[in-house]
Amino acid sequence: MTSSRAIRQTFTRYFESKGHTHVASGPLLPPNDDTLMFANAGMVQFKDVFTGRDERPYARATTSQKCIRISGKHNDLENVGVTARHHTFFEMLGNFSFGDYFKEDAIRFGWELLTQELGFDKERMVVTIFAGAEGYGEADEEAGQMWKELTGFPDERIIRCGPKDNFWQMGDTGPCGPCSEIHYSLGTDTVDPSTFEEEPTPEGVGWFELWNLVFMQFDRQADGTLKPLPKPSVDTGAGLERLAVVAQGKLSNYETDLLEPLVMQASEIAGKNYTFSQAPDDVSMRVIADHARTTAFLISEGVFPDKDKAPYVLRRVMRRAIRHGHRLGIREPFLHEVALRVVEEMGPDYPQLVERRDLIADITRSEEERFRRTLDRGLHLLKENERWEGEGKGRKLPGDVAFKLYDTYGFPLDLQRVIGEEDGFVIDQTGFDAALAEAKVRSQGSKVGTSAVADVYFPILNGMDEAVRFEGYEAQELTAKVVAIVQNDASVESASEGQVELVTDATPFYGEKGGQVGDRGAVAIDGGEIVIGDTQIPVEGLVVHRGEVRCGTVRVGDEVTLRVDNTLRRRTRANHSATHLLHWALREVLGNTVTQKGSLVGPDRLRFDYSGTRPLALEELRQVEDRVNEAILANTPIDTEVLPMDDAKERGAIGIFEEKYGDVVRMLRIGPSLELCGGTHAFATGDIGVFSILSEGGLAAGVRRIEAATGARAVAAYRQAQDTLEATAVALKAGAAEAPQKAERLLEERRAQSKEIERLQKALVSGDGGKDLSADARAFDGGKALGVTVPAMDGKALRELADQLRDKLAPAVVLLGAPTPKGDKALLACSVSKELTKRFKAGDIVRAAAAAVGGKGGGRPDFAQAGGPNVDGLPDAVAFVYSSVGA
Repeated sequence: MTSSRAIRQTFTRYFESKGHTHVASGPLLPPNDDTLMFANAGMVQFKDVFTGRDERPYARATTSQKCIRISGKHNDLENVGVTARHHTFFEMLGNFSFGDYFKEDAIRFGWELLTQELGFDKERMVVTIFAGAEGYGEADEEAGQMWKELTGFPDERIIRCGPKDNFWQMGDTGPCGPCSEIHYSLGTDTVDPSTFEEEPTPEGVGWFELWNLVFMQFDRQADGTLKPLPKPSVDTGAGLERLAVVAQGKLSNYETDLLEPLVMQASEIAGKNYTFSQAPDDVSMRVIADHARTTAFLISEGVFPDKDKAPYVLRRVMRRAIRHGHRLGIREPFLHEVALRVVEEMGPDYPQLVERRDLIADITRSEEERFRRTLDRGLHLLKENERWEGEGKGRKLPGDVAFKLYDTYGFPLDLQRVIGEEDGFVIDQTGFDAALAEAKVRSQGSKVGTSAVADVYFPILNGMDEAVRFEGYEAQELTAKVVAIVQNDASVESASEGQVELVTDATPFYGEKGGQVGDRGAVAIDGGEIVIGDTQIPVEGLVVHRGEVRCGTVRVGDEVTLRVDNTLRRRTRANHSATHLLHWALREVLGNTVTQKGSLVGPDRLRFDYSGTRPLALEELRQVEDRVNEAILANTPIDTEVLPMDDAKERGAIGIFEEKYGDVVRMLRIGPSLELCGGTHAFATGDIGVFSILSEGGLAAGVRRIEAATGARAVAAYRQAQDTLEATAVALKAGAAEAPQKAERLLEERRAQSKEIERLQKALVSGDGGKDLSADARAFDGGKALGVTVPAMDGKALRELADQLRDKLAPAVVLLGAPTPKGDKALLACSVSKELTKRFKAGDIVRAAAAAVGGKGGGRPDFAQAGGPNVDGLPDAVAFVYSSVGA
């Protein structure tokens, strides 16, 4: 059997022999690309090369690209596990020509590799070409003729398809062109091209796409016309999973060596046989196998499950896998075991999986434990829900109820649907969408548009001979030439007042990036200056100085002097270097599962987000703080090296997002820390001064945050803590050293008083304290009613007392009244037994009763409360309960 690893190697080596440069897979989260959440095709990392915004030292490339298709138009999540070839994560093998070879070579390369290098049966193949369509150009008969000459295929095996299948374009405008595809027939004794249009069976029998060749030869204009590209290019892709199916003689991707070990792992954990069928249990095992790959790879790239964007997609995928494990009867956390099998199987080809093995296991297990609690709660809420539309198996869950389960309790809608299929109900999707739309309107805030990037900044960058040179590592002042001025989102030739954005050919100002804030300072211009309040990088290669013209005039082409605020830069450098030492110290104290999740470094503070699933103990915080300060006191020089990425890895440099760096990286040794970083730093560790942790807490699932300070800010924090302690000691009438003990004694006294209050409340209910409150209860048809006033207490205590009396008299309707502890307000609490809520609503009762105390209130059917200023009206208010139930 040809292994998937051998297929991958055969592919890349073949194209290397044809003059292609082997380029490593880009990251799953494309850097500097707001149009995509995930890399969904092999060409993603080359988009700017195709559009001319980026240049590479090669004109031919080959890759094996990690891809995720789970959002946008490529959202086939519901088909994963159901069909033989749908996935969330997959690998796309590709070869690319950037204005070099075109159709003839692309077609020949694809045919040779499949039929000669991999030995696939050409008699089981057909090819498709573009049939032509209005607005898309003429039929690609050129490609058809090339295929015919190369393969000897008759006309019926060169199939013409429309733009839906055989025309590719990046967007509404931009590069585009016809496609040509190679399709393969599986599982049939007789190969019949006339059945090409038929869908393959869920088991994988039938025709399926094996290879896609895109011929980028046009540039679609805004008016829809097609303008020929000056350098036609090629983008081809072949899914590794699909190639493995043919090479290994299988029908389904899940039977190949890429996925079968994971399916069998799920089978073993569930204690159920996998039968290679469409049975629900088999579907669930395939879902787990697929989703475990997405889980492992995204976590290895620093994506942790959370509530927004890519982290939300990961959470959804993980919870879907966990839900399928639940329906298989798996009652203990298991997904981390399958994810570790992914590491074992794919780690040799993707080393970051091995490097972050413990992190993958830790985050996956923590999320599953968290979701299992959510799952149990959601199932309970569905079971207890009384709001249904319709009866029996035709029931519908109201959209607002489904949205509350989703929004308030974190119970995903797709899992509600799965449960509905099992329990015989459907979701009111229209109502859900309406509730979601309302929530989005409520949460909308101000938004900054991105049109200026395309309309202003890209044209500026494209008009420059080279990117802006950053010289801030060595200089904090230099003279440079003004190449662009922007005011009100438009390029201008000069500016004499107001807010401006200035672009120069070189700069000492650091543009905000990698967690470090942009520099501030000033630019000396003709007759005055611009005060710079921020520096940004709207597109890679462009540094924009944002400020206000205080006096004078600045013009495009002027020579100006740029000066960074040295004081702010020095403090920012110290904080940035401290984050590296903090990262090192956390790994020393907690282990290598700690990885950076984000940071914010400015002149006044530093913030460091890291992977962690539990709060740090005080002793651990002290150890981290002590290790950082020991490194500071050592006062070792901070060394910087620029070297190839592979050399930095061999040296042990840390960089969880290293795939977002280039082939050549900047490595810093800061005391015992060795990391990749492009920011500005101190010259020696002693420049940091002193380091103090201000706070540590949870930020999101699997992510924690440390706020800290250095230098004068750290000293100020120590003084503030001392001032707080002394003020507390004065308030407690104790010395600073005795204040903690005295505060503890006061807390102990309060706890004792709370227990005594609780005992007295129970005595009120039982009658042990004198009068039995339940003695005033009256019977009515189906239960008992009680309306009574009690001594002063707060709302929480009154609610607990009402619930206790309700349970004692159950089934019952209880309405209690009490003055507040200060005696200035009347409180009401109504508690109704669950079985009576269809007849009597606590909210209705308390709302009507509140009129007697001059107030209003409301709540749920089983509990409601109210308040008002008229304490004297309490007896009339509580008596209302009897007439409301007919007692």
